[in-house]
Amino acid sequence: MKVRSYHPGDFRGIMDLWTATGLSRPERGDDEAAIERSIALGGELFVLTDEGHGGNITGTSWLTFDGRRLHMHHFGIIPEHQGKGLSAILLKESLRFVKEKGFQVKLEVHRKNETAIRLYKKAGFEYLGDYDIYIIRDIQSIEF
Repeated sequence: MKVRSYHPGDFRGIMDLWTATGLSRPERGDDEAAIERSIALGGELFVLTDEGHGGNITGTSWLTFDGRRLHMHHFGIIPEHQGKGLSAILLKESLRFVKEKGFQVKLEVHRKNETAIRLYKKAGFEYLGDYDIYIIRDIQSIEF
């Protein structure tokens, strides 16, 4: 397994992984342009590849930057490779990038995803507190 930066041409494999893991849905706006924009703004998309099987994409970690902190999302391993310790490899590389950038990192995780919560806590993430997260996905619905 190898962790590397996103390359143009990875998008189809990434979307296959995100669909298989439930990390992407059409209403989220995950497209190639969004990835490339986020990288241009100081983010990174790490891709975990299975070099023994033609370089198939087996994991991703997308770090976006808002000028104040990094946000880690779309962190996942394709289902058939879960439970093999690959998430620790991907997380280590992601946190290396965070440390190199010199900014805090924040993530969201579903409260029932106990495996991910254990991984993140082991890496030093702390529960932020009693916050609920809200979003407007349909920007056309905004009225002034």
